[in-house]
Amino acid sequence: MIIYKDIITGDEVMSDSYDIKEVDGVVYEVDCAMITLGAVEVNTGANASAEEADEGVEDGAVQVNNVVNSFRLQSTSFDKKSYLGHLKGYMKKVKEAMKEKGASDEEVKAFETGAQSYAKKIVSNFKDYDFYIGESMDPDGMVLLMNYREDGVTPFVTVWKHGLSEMKV
Repeated sequence: MIIYKDIITGDEVMSDSYDIKEVDGVVYEVDCAMITLGAVEVNTGANASAEEADEGVEDGAVQVNNVVNSFRLQSTSFDKKSYLGHLKGYMKKVKEAMKEKGASDEEVKAFETGAQSYAKKIVSNFKDYDFYIGESMDPDGMVLLMNYREDGVTPFVTVWKHGLSEMKV
């Protein structure tokens, strides 16, 4: 299995155990699912007493997004202006990290061009996104974007491809 980490913060943000699609050469879309946690059904085989009132025990079941829960992502919020400010600084750090790893000028240029193009898509649909950061809550790290597929039910998370490092486990 491969765990993908944010190159800025080191936070784990996704793994290859989820359905991952590369989009426009600059981002990955990770399909998510809503799962239920905490619900435990115990059937002891005994019948409830007719004399005693049902106590109505709460099962504590909670619906969570599996990717958000698995990688302990923290919800955050942005307005358009503050997100663009963050994105500009983040892209600069990713570019520096790419150069440190020995990326060619063509790779860096392709990243910049693709990232600008994809950022325009984000801005045009800004109200459709929820924002998450890694568990370290480092404001300089990657902001993951959550949206829903065309069916309006299936969530997916968008992460910046060049802002990830791989760790094989």
